[in-house]
Amino acid sequence: MMSGVTVLMLAQAAASGPAYGPPVPAKPAPPPVAAKAAADPCPVPDPKADQREIIVCAQRPQGYRIDPDVMRARKSYREHLRPKPPERFVDTSCRSVGPMGCGPPAGINLIGAALTAAEMAKRLAAGKEIGSMFVTDPNPSEYQLYQMAKQEREALEAQKAAQAKARAVAAAPPPGPEPAKDAPGAAQQER
Repeated sequence: MMSGVTVLMLAQAAASGPAYGPPVPAKPAPPPVAAKAAADPCPVPDPKADQREIIVCAQRPQGYRIDPDVMRARKSYREHLRPKPPERFVDTSCRSVGPMGCGPPAGINLIGAALTAAEMAKRLAAGKEIGSMFVTDPNPSEYQLYQMAKQEREALEAQKAAQAKARAVAAAPPPGPEPAKDAPGAAQQER
């Protein structure tokens, strides 16, 4: 039985020594690859093709793009206006016998309903809106935050455009006639 060292030495000798048989020819170098021309993104169709075919060529979009106004509204909503869980304070100061305890009596507040109807009629007569009377959550929704972010962005872009226009006007030379030095009248005026 051979030892591991002997097997290792024989393997090294076989790998480094000359092999049995004719020498293996060296592999020829691969031919240089010419640069391929970019594929035409919109090939011209064959004129013999069906004339009813419509070919539309456009660049593919490079992934999805989310509107920056939407991202800004979501961030604002997450940071400031995310609904918080209700606080459950247990009030045991008014315990009594019966289902109602000492809270307000059950029923419809007719005086409050009459005042609300009168306010609605007054607003409608004046041509005002009444939708704000039914708002139960004073915080703006995500869509309202989106609209506000969009208005802010558009106002900022308009302000930047106005500043760029003002800089361009300030940098331009003032309009006015300039006398030409090559003109014959200019030579006579200098004398």
